[in-house]
Amino acid sequence: MHARSEEVTIDTRGDGDVIDVTSYAQKAIDNAGLSDGLCTVFVAHSTCGMTMIEHEPGCTADLNEVLEGIAPQHGRWEHNERNADTNGHSHARAALIGPSVSVPFSRGELQIGTWQKIVCIDFDDRPRSRRVVVQLLGV
Repeated sequence: MHARSEEVTIDTRGDGDVIDVTSYAQKAIDNAGLSDGLCTVFVAHSTCGMTMIEHEPGCTADLNEVLEGIAPQHGRWEHNERNADTNGHSHARAALIGPSVSVPFSRGELQIGTWQKIVCIDFDDRPRSRRVVVQLLGV
């Protein structure tokens, strides 16, 4: 079993920006020369999430609408009051989605469904640069 990792920095618009990072994960597998194993994609920020979804405007809008209902941007957030900040909702949304996904790969290819994409969602209320780590365990 071998471990490999790569990092990439992505620029986001914030406010629920959904960015397809599937190609970065596949490129890391290609670069590592591994055939079979597990690929974990992690975003190293507390106001971002990593998940899988069909990456098309309707699905991403629906997901952001659901999260707005659960963690409304203009709700009362203790984080904002204690820190003179405006992104309490971003932290809550990121905690709900989580910072990583793990996907098996076989014969050098991610084992994802036809419409599945690995996406990073930036919930912060302003544009950011985000560090994404792709960690591989495999043979």
